[in-house]
Amino acid sequence: MKSIRDFNVKNKRVLMRCDFNVPLDERGNVLDSNPPTTPQYIISDDFRIKQTIPTIEYLIKKGAKVILMSHLGRSAQNQKSKIKNQKYSLKPVAKRLEKLLEWKIKFLDDCIGEKVKKETEKMKPGKVVVLENLRIHKEEEENDENFAKELSKLGDIYINDAFGASHRAHASMVGIPKYLPSGAGFLLEKEINVLTNLMKNPKKPLVVIIGGKKVEMKAKLINKFSEIADVLLVGGLIKKEIEGKRIKLKYPQKIVEPIDEIEGKDIGPKTINLFQEKIKKAKTIFWNGPLGMIEREEFSKGTRKIARAIIKSGAFSVIGGG
Repeated sequence: MKSIRDFNVKNKRVLMRCDFNVPLDERGNVLDSNPPTTPQYIISDDFRIKQTIPTIEYLIKKGAKVILMSHLGRSAQNQKSKIKNQKYSLKPVAKRLEKLLEWKIKFLDDCIGEKVKKETEKMKPGKVVVLENLRIHKEEEENDENFAKELSKLGDIYINDAFGASHRAHASMVGIPKYLPSGAGFLLEKEINVLTNLMKNPKKPLVVIIGGKKVEMKAKLINKFSEIADVLLVGGLIKKEIEGKRIKLKYPQKIVEPIDEIEGKDIGPKTINLFQEKIKKAKTIFWNGPLGMIEREEFSKGTRKIARAIIKSGAFSVIGGG
């Protein structure tokens, strides 16, 4: 994949795929919780927005016309009628980005269509716009060819800086590159380099933690990491899939499952202690997905305690995903 540095972006419309899938509170504001101090710890709030800033600033400095797009929330939540309450709108994200960049941002209330296209065509170098949530159109997740074509009309160059969403076969990820010269932003490059080094030459012991809801996506991840990991700690939903034989393990002896749970929605105190002991011995840690229903305070304890244990361990850590 080409780098953003390989393109002459001056006076060009650069269509940039970001991962702005951040938590919003009931008022539609980006949550302002304190992110971890270690740069190795990747978590939501506005951290994902901040991570895109180096790429955006580079494009502004080089005189590009910057068009930012992202998804927010799950597809079932993103009916156009619900965008009005801003809970699933990227408008609050655009406002937050404007403050972080200290640069004027224009928000567009759709991501395709003649109106949006005209807005991008009249942009001047150094200007930045944020498109509305891609998932207000079901065609995004369907990787619809026509939807990808419509998106591609908004740019001259496509830059992917959404590492956290790069595994998805969606129109904005895999459809647009068929129609535009494409490359990686600084965040995507950095994350790929970190993961490449992690896979090729991790400091041992390597402890891998796999949780989250997207169980169907985890099987390949578990088996890939089981080839190099010393221990794999898994959450409750993964445990159920293993017990139901819906995940076929290459190295079952490396798997450590929860030994107690809180209503099936969080790991219990015995599991927390067990996982903490494994983490203490690690030199490298990779964590993908929370270990409980963290959107509810009463089921976030396990994930928070494991996060603290990782920070305390001093191990090289790569943490993120869902």
